[in-house]
Amino acid sequence: MSPNIGETVPAAGLVGSRGGAGPASGAAADMTLPAERRLLIVDDDESVRKIVAAILEDEGYEAVTSDRADRALSLVEREPFALVVTDLKMPDHDGLWLLGELRRRHPDIAVIMMTGYGQVDTAVQCLKYGAYDYLTKPVRVNQLSASVVRALDRRRLELENRAYQKGLEGAVREKTRELETAYNAINQTYNLTLEALVTALDARECETGHHSQRVVRMTLEIADRMGIRGSERDHIARGALLHDIGKIGVPDPVLLKPGRLTPDEWEEMRKHPEIGARILSGIPFLEVAAEIVLSHQERWDGEGYPRGLRGHEIPIGARIFAVADAVDAITSDRPYRRGRSFFCARDEIRSHAGSQFDPYVVDVFSTITEDDWLRIRHEQPLFKARPPSALRR
Repeated sequence: MSPNIGETVPAAGLVGSRGGAGPASGAAADMTLPAERRLLIVDDDESVRKIVAAILEDEGYEAVTSDRADRALSLVEREPFALVVTDLKMPDHDGLWLLGELRRRHPDIAVIMMTGYGQVDTAVQCLKYGAYDYLTKPVRVNQLSASVVRALDRRRLELENRAYQKGLEGAVREKTRELETAYNAINQTYNLTLEALVTALDARECETGHHSQRVVRMTLEIADRMGIRGSERDHIARGALLHDIGKIGVPDPVLLKPGRLTPDEWEEMRKHPEIGARILSGIPFLEVAAEIVLSHQERWDGEGYPRGLRGHEIPIGARIFAVADAVDAITSDRPYRRGRSFFCARDEIRSHAGSQFDPYVVDVFSTITEDDWLRIRHEQPLFKARPPSALRR
């Protein structure tokens, strides 16, 4: 019959702990086992400490003992332990205090609680605080051995799972960095493509590149105030930049005419949204921008071209662009007239809210001050066209 721990038993044949804290036997002191096999026994009853230590050393563990919770905590601070077996009721700091300190400072250490005052609420409290097991004295030897094995197995699985999670998180972080690098490289490629297209615009019409850049900045200012973020914002910027790309297909006599256009010439000019959309078709990252290019001459009241879209049928990017484009058209010099003030442009656009322009977009635009407009007008271009010398390299 297995002896019970916690009963009064002779200590003959057992080596006592040195000063209440230290290896339980000379053999254990001479041979240091791996940290996974080092256990700490904490009990104010010396006979219990000796018996528990002896039993566990017979099981192949290295057992160290302590008679007080605070001394046990000091030992843990200096030496590695896999498991602490502690009594619940002790002078000064009790086992619950030690359990709490171990869970807070050394969460990798498993803890088994022992007590001679077995109560359900106490057991629940110990397990709630993080104890791996709760044993009531007198504890049978096989019961103690099984509890230690379960606690160490559980600890090992938790540590392995934590290491796996840590490795997985590291792999995710590394993969995220790789994706960010790839995304940045793709964006750089996109920007180079847009630079080439802007350069093509510059080659046809000197003012177009500057106009496109100014319109991009105003379009994004309105979009930002509308709360548009992320990829949708990027698509709108590209559509605004390339809105006149279709003018590449407009004959020079029409495109470069210094005066007003004739009705026939206007028919040619009105083709540029469709030409632009065809130019951008088949380029995946410009699909949304192509729709803005196709729709940038549509009107809120359905009187625009080329498709006669009305209201919310018009893409939001094209509705925002229409206001930004009108601001730049009114305030910029033309061969046949001088540019007007920002206030004139704002009043003119407000007067066409609900007919030419989306009323909500006009309301948002109306929050922009003249100082905002001057800042936007002189900001650095979002997309910078490369000089001809760069193209010849």
